[in-house]
Amino acid sequence: MRNLLLLLFLFAGIVRGFAQQKPVPLDKELAAVKYPYPVKFHHFTSQGAELKMAYLDVPASQPNGKTILLLHGKNFNAAYWEQTIGELTRHGFRVVAPDQVGFGKSTKPAHYQYSFQQLAANTRTILDTLKLTRVIVLGHSMGGMLATRFALMYPAMTEKLVLENPLGLEDYKALVPYQTPDAAYRAELKNTPESYREYQLKYYYNNQWKPGYDRWLNLLAGWTLHTDYPVVAWNAALTSDMIFTQPVVYEFGNIKCPTLLIIGTRDRTAIGKERADKVTQETMGQYQLLGKRTQQAIPGAKLVELDNVGHLPHIEAFGRFIGPLLEFLER
Repeated sequence: MRNLLLLLFLFAGIVRGFAQQKPVPLDKELAAVKYPYPVKFHHFTSQGAELKMAYLDVPASQPNGKTILLLHGKNFNAAYWEQTIGELTRHGFRVVAPDQVGFGKSTKPAHYQYSFQQLAANTRTILDTLKLTRVIVLGHSMGGMLATRFALMYPAMTEKLVLENPLGLEDYKALVPYQTPDAAYRAELKNTPESYREYQLKYYYNNQWKPGYDRWLNLLAGWTLHTDYPVVAWNAALTSDMIFTQPVVYEFGNIKCPTLLIIGTRDRTAIGKERADKVTQETMGQYQLLGKRTQQAIPGAKLVELDNVGHLPHIEAFGRFIGPLLEFLER
């Protein structure tokens, strides 16, 4: 009996090992990582430096003449749009999905003054190179803040705007003590594969992990295992400062294009939340309230709330995400 129990225990360990993919060291530009679609590189000069942005440009199977620009979140890159891209292209949309400077396969500068205006301008240079003059913009998380800034800067270029659990629905700097980039950098250097997994398990997935999540976790976790990690961590600290200090919440009323908010109402993400007092923490990142408030702030905005879905609707609940998105795009 004891031998049988031992065998069962060992078998369970083997199954868990196969189910949970282990991270491997990844260099700062993810050279060993294959994206789900061919990667192109856009070379340009910004702030006196020669930079490159990786991007996906995926044609539609039967083009409808529309192009969608997908803007990734802070802990992600263009690859995590894989399923979304597949469905959009099947419905006739061309899709362009860049890795922003500081993310994914794009340049990680040693020095860069990050702003949403700069990232929007960088993204525009890709669209100009592709001779795209009008796009639908979809942004998730940090990408939602960038999408908002893009729509405000380039209203004639923005046909429609979609915000999927965007950051920036509240002014973090009004609620939380400031953290310098140096302090943020020291905190980033402490990240491990385990700490990233614990954060995502708690804040993204409601303590319910699925094997499919490992793929996106390991792109972050793998960086922490490589000697390039300090430069990745420094860029992460600078982009955290950008999110914290550059609110878009006060300008929602200036958005002119048709706008859709897709909000997973279980989401409680808020930048700097851990530095706030306990009472303030309880009020931050309340997406079941923030979505409604933002709908009222953006003229004519449509709100789709996804109950019991967290920060990543297009990963956690794709079937519930893609339907409202396509309905909005095709009307």
